[in-house]
Order: sequence, then C-alpha cells, then structure tokens
Amino acid sequence: MTHPLLGLPPLSAARFAAIEDRVARLLGTRQDVLITQGEALLPLEGAIRAAAGPGTVALNIVTGPYGQTFGDWLRDCGATVHDLAVPFHTAVTADQVREAFAAHPEIDFVSLVHAEAATGNTNPVGEIGEAVRAQGALFYLDAVASVGAEPVLPDAWGVDLCVIGAQKAMGGPAGVSAVSVSERAWARMAANPRAPRRSYLSLLDWKERWLDAGRTALPHAPAQLEMLALEACVERIEAAGLETVMARHASAAAATRAGALALGGGLEPYVYESRDAAPVATTLRAPADADASELVAAALAAEPALPLAAGGGALAKEMIRVNHYGPDATPEVVRGALTALGAALAERGHPTDVAAAHRAVAETYADSGM
Repeated sequence: MTHPLLGLPPLSAARFAAIEDRVARLLGTRQDVLITQGEALLPLEGAIRAAAGPGTVALNIVTGPYGQTFGDWLRDCGATVHDLAVPFHTAVTADQVREAFAAHPEIDFVSLVHAEAATGNTNPVGEIGEAVRAQGALFYLDAVASVGAEPVLPDAWGVDLCVIGAQKAMGGPAGVSAVSVSERAWARMAANPRAPRRSYLSLLDWKERWLDAGRTALPHAPAQLEMLALEACVERIEAAGLETVMARHASAAAATRAGALALGGGLEPYVYESRDAAPVATTLRAPADADASELVAAALAAEPALPLAAGGGALAKEMIRVNHYGPDATPEVVRGALTALGAALAERGHPTDVAAAHRAVAETYADSGM
C-alpha cells in the first residue's frame, strides 16, 4: 500500500515562497526570510559562519547552553569573542550590554538567545536592541524557542539575523527552520571571504539561487512534508491569533510557577524573578536532597506523556523542566505535571499539597482570563 502523504504533487516554488511570506508576516518583518531545509541549528550555524570572520569582534551573551555554543562557533570562525555570561537563573540586562560595549568599543557583532528553553530564562531583546543599534553592531538572535510564546520583532528591535524554528511554541515540525536577514547582514556576508559557499550552510547560495532569481525555481528538492506541516502550523496560529497563542503560553508559565510554589515539597522556580522567566517552558529547582532526574523519571513512569525533562548536563541533578509549549500550553498539562511531581516528591519523603497546587493553577488562569 502507498501512504496518501507519499502521493502528493510536488511542492511548487510559488507555494514555497508563499510559506516564506507567511512566516515573514508572523515576524512582522520586511527583511528577506529564508526557510532552510533542516532543524534550526542549520541556519543558526550558517548565519554565524557567514557573518563572522577573523576581523569580527563579537559580544557573545551567555544565558544558557546555546549561548555557549555560539561562542564556540564564533571562535572557530576566527572572531575575537568577549563573553558576557550571567547566571542561568536570571537574564542579561541592557545596562550589562552597554558596559561590555564601553569596555570593548570595537565590538561589531552581538549574539544572543532570546529565550533559553533549557534554562527557562528570557532576555529583554527590545532593550538590548536599542543598545546594539547605538553601538552600530550586527545583531544576531536565536528566537527558536520564543517565537509563538512571546513577541519576536526583528524590525522593531533592529535584529539583523533572526533564526526561528517551529518545533516549540509554534507547535510545528522540527525539520525546517527560518531566518530573517537584513540588508546589513547580507552586505557583511558578501564581504566575508570565509562565508560558506557551495555548502549546505551557505545562506549566500540560497540568496543568489533563490531570492535573487525571483523565487521561481527551487535550488533543490524541498522537504515537502515538513514544509506542508509548517504551512499548517502557521495557518493554525493565524486562525487563533498570535496574541492568543502567546497568551496561552504566558498563562501556562505563570500557572506552573504559582502551582509549584503552592505544591511545596521543596520545589521552587529555578529562575528567580518572574520577569526573567520564559513563557515557553518553566524550570524548577529540585530540593537539595533530591535528584531532579530521579523525580522526573518517577513522574514519567506514572504519566509518560507529560512534557517533563531533567536539566541537561550538570543541571540534571537540580533542574526540572516543564515544557508547556505548543499543544502542551494548557491548564490540563500544567496540573498533570504538578500532580506527577507532587507524587514523586511525596514518595521520597517530601510532603506536598497537590490540591493547593491545583487551586493556584486555577486562580492563575482565572486571573489571566484564559
């Protein structure tokens, strides 16, 4: 038998371009938008390697593991890198960025993760963008986790390279991603002799063979099913309204924080201040005498479908992630996660109050009007 999805007509260049245009509208940008045929690490790395080289002086802002990765790529490109690292339980501030510029006035490239789903924090990109514009630096932003959960506004914020993925708050596929590119960024790439060419990482190849050619013939066979899934995902957001989708994520995050505090058992928000907490996912700190990965394993044994994970690497023993994004940004998921974590804590001698947690969740949703 042939699956019906395998009998679809080929995706046309016109439809591919129309999906790019819808993504551009989602971002409210007039910049060029390219949909790249791979997970978001493809344009994230491609954009850095295209825009950075031995003459680049970069401010790499580290608020989680992806910021560390960007610093590695920048150094590999030959750039001089100044890391601005802040504790993972907080966010960077525009004043800290300005202080870095004052200490290193030669900085001409800034890399930042908007929301770090891995650590649960989010950064004030609008305020930071003002500082970057005043510096005149090129601004590179990873908005993979934030798009759909909170505003992402490349034009308004002065972002030159903004990378998004659909697999988190947008509730779409992981196999395609997108990047918006300003004219300044294209010029920087064109002037960089080390920018990838004749390579899957090459944004310049896509520009010349796709954008400059009028988007009439695709350079290669597209990831058809993933593109159709992205189209459907954007349609769903358009139908619901982006503001509504973002409000769902904000409510889920607020309810998770409130519910965790009411639950007790030594569980508390990992990101100290709610203003620094990402709406895409909430991280929680396990009690000092409990192992976060063991708590998550116990919770998932009881309810395998819950979007729970332990922190990565060194954070595995202390951090629990509630990934309430996309279709999981609901009160049912939040209550389910807190119930399972409450049971896991109670089994290990940490008294919890699941009923109080449920009341806090309900009150938070009532206050938000959701």
